[in-house]
Amino acid sequence: MDALLNEILADLSDELSPLSEADTARLSSKIKNAIREVRLKRNYPEHFTDEQIINDLQKHYSNIRELALYDFNQAGAEGQSSHNENGTNRTWKDRNECLIGVYAYCG
Repeated sequence: MDALLNEILADLSDELSPLSEADTARLSSKIKNAIREVRLKRNYPEHFTDEQIINDLQKHYSNIRELALYDFNQAGAEGQSSHNENGTNRTWKDRNECLIGVYAYCG
């Protein structure tokens, strides 16, 4: 699981650089949460090994990355449905769109 977290953290850090240490820690927290959320949504059978789960989570790399980035970018704007400041309007996509293609495990 750490390898996936570190890979996504490195990719997003490159994309968002430069990041402060506090931002890096916050981004890491968002990635961990995204991994947990995808893992819960996949609802793996109890007989799955950690290796099987990690291999499956790798297939959802883009969902995890997108969800973590979404949550990172929304920090400080939790629950906002709209924002208007000095003529700038912001509208956020639905967070669930980050989870498109992530279904409960069947097999």
